[in-house]
Amino acid sequence: MKNARLFLFGLALLFASGCARSQPGQPATLKTVDDYFAFHLGGHAVRLQLAVTMPEMERGLMERRGLGRDDGMLFVYAEPQPMSFWMHNTPTPLDIGFFDRDGQLQEVYQMQPFDETPLNARSKQLQFALEMNEGWFHDNAVRPGAPLDFAELGAALKARGFEPKAFGLDKADDGH
Repeated sequence: MKNARLFLFGLALLFASGCARSQPGQPATLKTVDDYFAFHLGGHAVRLQLAVTMPEMERGLMERRGLGRDDGMLFVYAEPQPMSFWMHNTPTPLDIGFFDRDGQLQEVYQMQPFDETPLNARSKQLQFALEMNEGWFHDNAVRPGAPLDFAELGAALKARGFEPKAFGLDKADDGH
């Protein structure tokens, strides 16, 4: 009988602790720069990490010895601006695609391992940069004009604890 009561008490504790975790208003565990998010780009499924804060952007893909075939990192800026990237301490050859404030791919470049020569985008009004494995854009026929999905980006930003509107993603609700 004593064992039965202990068992029931244990079940009650387990049930109560499970309910406490699912209560509305409880803060969810936020995702970090190390987490991947599902995106679609040019009809292809990709997994992207988001670099949003300055320390995340400064670190980027440094020291990364490899990426999954369809993995990459999306750099998300609050405002359109000129962009310049380099490959300091980055041993993996990459492609970088630059997107404007409307989420349209404007430019794509290759970047070589450890090359510290700044790669400056031509456009001065860019808001997003996407680093993928070298050749990814070519191999997948993703060309200038391809759109970022703002709904996917908005959801990923929210999961990271950021407000999409702070990045001008007011269109996140219209499926763009």
